[in-house]
Amino acid sequence: MEEPYTLLAVASVSFLIGFFFGKRLGNSSKTSYDLVDSSDEDNSSNITSLKQIDLDHFDDFKLVLLVRTDLGMTKGKVAAQCSHATLACYKTLQKINPQILKMWEILGQRKITLKVNSYDELLSIEKRAKESGLCARIIHDAGHTQVVPGSATVLGIGPGPVAIIDKVTEHEQNQ
Repeated sequence: MEEPYTLLAVASVSFLIGFFFGKRLGNSSKTSYDLVDSSDEDNSSNITSLKQIDLDHFDDFKLVLLVRTDLGMTKGKVAAQCSHATLACYKTLQKINPQILKMWEILGQRKITLKVNSYDELLSIEKRAKESGLCARIIHDAGHTQVVPGSATVLGIGPGPVAIIDKVTEHEQNQ
């Protein structure tokens, strides 16, 4: 009759030890995902301007995803990278200006995908976006599948006022 209790005691102790070590080791080792968002921390250079976008002056909002065409990513890879960029922008605005997210969600969460030809073009647009007070997040791939580790794959801009975003991305929209 002791055997079931012994088995239960051993299982309980094993579970607790596993749980303890799992928590201990799980917090110290970083999980490797298929991306590295190098701008995961709030970018202090445009936090103030993101907060200053006055919603009373705008009635249309969107998110733009600029995809590098020079990397030769498959459609599935592009979709995954765009998803990462969308989430990075969303998380940033959730902390800084959730009212913009609310308006974007109410208006249907419009997302536009555009092409860029190079890393330099991506950086140039990111700079213009930040100077305009928009959320701009570049996604860098971890390089486990199709591209070189650290490659900047997608730039997410917004969600933000269409009028401001269009001024930043007008050249890309005409291609």
